[in-house]
Amino acid sequence: MYKMENLLAKIYQSSKTVFTNKELALIWQETNPKLLKSKIAYYVKQESLIRLTRGVFAKDKKYNPRELANSLYSPSYISFETALRDSGIIFQQYETIFAAGPFSKTVKIDNNTFCFRKLKEEILFNPLGTICDNNYTIATAERAFLDMIYLFSDYYFDNLSNIDWDKCFELIKIYGNGALASRLEKYKKNYAK
Repeated sequence: MYKMENLLAKIYQSSKTVFTNKELALIWQETNPKLLKSKIAYYVKQESLIRLTRGVFAKDKKYNPRELANSLYSPSYISFETALRDSGIIFQQYETIFAAGPFSKTVKIDNNTFCFRKLKEEILFNPLGTICDNNYTIATAERAFLDMIYLFSDYYFDNLSNIDWDKCFELIKIYGNGALASRLEKYKKNYAK
C-alpha cells in the first residue's frame, strides 16, 4: 500500500489538475499498459482520481477546464473567442471554451462545453504565437486573431488596438494562405482609419 500512496503523492505534487493516461504513465514511470490501467482503475474506485472522459482524469473537482481542453485532443491550443476575449479584442462573454484542434467537434464534460475548430496540421503543430500558461497552451492575441480570420473571413472584432500588426505579418507565413494575407491587410487598413 505504501507504494500506491507514493503514486498518489506524485500526482498531488504536480501543478497540473488534469492528466491523460500518457501523462500518468510518465509521472508513475509505468511502462506496462496493463499495470497502468490497473493503477488508474484503483484510484478511480478509491475516488482519488476523477475520470472526466476516456483516458483523461482530474485529481479533484477543482480542475482547470482549459487544461482539460488541451488534454482532450492533441495537438490543440486555446484560441478563437476564448483567447480573443482574454486579450480584450472581443467583448462578448462565452461560457464555451474555444480551441484549435485536429478536427471540429463540440464536447460537454461536467458543466463545461469545449468547441474545437479544425486547423491544418502544419498550423496546429507550429508553436509560433502560442504560449504555455498554467499548464495549458493558449494563442497570443495575434495568433487567435489570425486563426479567426483564417476560418471566418468577415468576423467583427470589438477592439483591435491590442493587436501588434507586425507580429501578425510575421505569423501569417505559418498559414500558407494568400487570401489570409489580403484579409489581414484589409483589417489593418480599416482599423487604421
